Amino acid sequence: MKPKRRGRKVVEKRKRKTGKTVFPQFIGKVQMTREGYVFVTIDGEDEDVFVRASKTRGALHGDTVRVAVTKTPRSGRTKIVSGQAARGERREGEIVDIIERSEKPFVGVFHMVGATAWVLMQSRFMPYDIEVDGQEALAMGAQTGYKVAARVEGWRRGENCPYGHVVDVLGAPGANETEMHAILAEFNLPYKFEKAVEDAADKISEKITPADLAERRDFRQVFTFTIDPADAKDFDDALSFRPLESGNFEVGVHIADVSHYVLPGSPVDKEAQDRGTSVYLVDRTVPMLPEKLCNKLCSLRPHEDKLTFSAVFELTADAKVRKRWFGRTVINSDFRLDYNQAQEVIKAEPDQPAGESFGCTPELATALRTLMSMALILKDRRRKAGAIDFDRPEMKVKCDEFGKPLEIYQVHSFEANWLIEEFMLLANRSVAEFVSGKGKTFVYRVHDTPNEAKLDSLRSFAKTMGYKVDGALEGKAVASTLNDLLTRSDGKPEGSAFREIALRAMAKAKYSVDNIGHFGLAFADYTHFTSPIRRYPDLMVHRLLAIYLANGKSQDKDYYAAQCDHASEREAIATDAERTSIKYKLVEYMQDHIGEEYDGHVSGVTEWGMYVEIEPTHIEGMVPLREIKGDFFEFEEDKYRLRGRRTRKIYRLGDPVRIRVAAANLEQRLLDFELLQEEI
Repeated sequence: MKPKRRGRKVVEKRKRKTGKTVFPQFIGKVQMTREGYVFVTIDGEDEDVFVRASKTRGALHGDTVRVAVTKTPRSGRTKIVSGQAARGERREGEIVDIIERSEKPFVGVFHMVGATAWVLMQSRFMPYDIEVDGQEALAMGAQTGYKVAARVEGWRRGENCPYGHVVDVLGAPGANETEMHAILAEFNLPYKFEKAVEDAADKISEKITPADLAERRDFRQVFTFTIDPADAKDFDDALSFRPLESGNFEVGVHIADVSHYVLPGSPVDKEAQDRGTSVYLVDRTVPMLPEKLCNKLCSLRPHEDKLTFSAVFELTADAKVRKRWFGRTVINSDFRLDYNQAQEVIKAEPDQPAGESFGCTPELATALRTLMSMALILKDRRRKAGAIDFDRPEMKVKCDEFGKPLEIYQVHSFEANWLIEEFMLLANRSVAEFVSGKGKTFVYRVHDTPNEAKLDSLRSFAKTMGYKVDGALEGKAVASTLNDLLTRSDGKPEGSAFREIALRAMAKAKYSVDNIGHFGLAFADYTHFTSPIRRYPDLMVHRLLAIYLANGKSQDKDYYAAQCDHASEREAIATDAERTSIKYKLVEYMQDHIGEEYDGHVSGVTEWGMYVEIEPTHIEGMVPLREIKGDFFEFEEDKYRLRGRRTRKIYRLGDPVRIRVAAANLEQRLLDFELLQEEI
């Protein structure tokens, strides 16, 4: 599959002989509001283009369009007053042409009157209903009142709404299966494998033959274990540990050899390539590979011979690499640990028993504690080299068997998580260094340097909060300066604000054949080698590494460049779907808490409202600007604040506030908060 690669076209403003003005034009993607306004985002530009509802030419959310910029701000920045763009203070334009309609369907409620049918929209991104073929929808099982997914085909001149067709019938609104499938449909993600793919997977042999073993290094007698979350079903990485006579240690990072089972061009490979990644919704996993592969054949389950692709290191006690080896292996894991079990052993005193409940042996305890010591050294070494630590607790939603949210809780990273992370990073970096040194086509995981202008605004904002930022915010010194600021503000409301602004300044990590290094990790060479069960780029890395270990020639760079673009796009879609599913459950959970009051802090300010994050759950809702009583508030974008025009009252990012939950809109996955404030 070769995805389309699209650049942006620019036409400079000029005067023709006729005197007619030609405005600069850009190609971008539409982001739409419920009110019908459009914002066109353009690759490589921070500022979008605002388009009024009357000038959209029927463009809808997700469409790729050509936009002409007809107005530019006089002051060079946008000024928002009480939720509206101040006249002349925003880059505005009009849609010239719809280049490509989005393939993503819109989710709504099916409604039929006589022979005419519509899908009624309740989305915050889609203000128009969609006319559909009712008989076709009925044949698919649609009923009036059911949720369906519909794809837009076009918009006839003079009609009040676009037309399209129903692509999936999701079921009765409110049911958990319906709503989760609605999220998958909204992002054009599959929720099942076609029978042909399942059949192809079933035909893959489970036998490990003598020929398979002959080409592999045998680690079955070397002590090996896995550490994963307690509820994990697929185990795609394992560590082996062996003390050497020299006093050094052999550490093997063993990764499921998916490339042995999934051959290029096979039905399973094509499906995995198209999906790009597994998707983790709040209550389910949509796997990249069929269950036979991800949970059985390729999963490194204990006490079973498993085929792996490995990076094996000889390390000193202070985590210096003396030798490294890459190649295909076979292992037999001795232990399957979860993070809590590993943590129990790591934190216990050396002379105290630990892990008795799961049969921890002295050999396992020694391995865990030695590897933990090395992992901490590796982590500290990365930080000193310029790695940036944005670690914050992950929020999880606990649901009952019917999908109803019961509890919102934080998941913290512990030493056991760091142990696995550091050795996975070591393997990823080492594989990338090995291939980079050969100068051959490869799939890298890259992360560009941050936006310096945004970092300068962070410095200014920190100064208003009483923080002096002396260090440089460019080059390698950025990491040291940011880490210092985040450390000093850790645990304080402004700390979250600083972290959020810093994250916004960061480039997005992506896959690329052009190795520009990974800024956030402070690695000159980095790739993804360690999760081929759930990420297709890792599978490509395994295949390329195998070719180059056999002294094969460099592979087609254009082909892999297109695949990197596709994988990056699929990763972004999966991330958005995962966040949307969590947001849905958070709103569903808060339906039972309407009218309750909470302490929180300002987590975002925009032209339309103030976002507030409830402590300590990180549940976020919005206080609309129009609902803040007593004044008209201006959005001062460069200062990350709202400012009252009359009272000069200021609400800044990170400020503590108290709110009341006013409403929970499940259809639009929105929480409305009421700001509880003193009279102003």
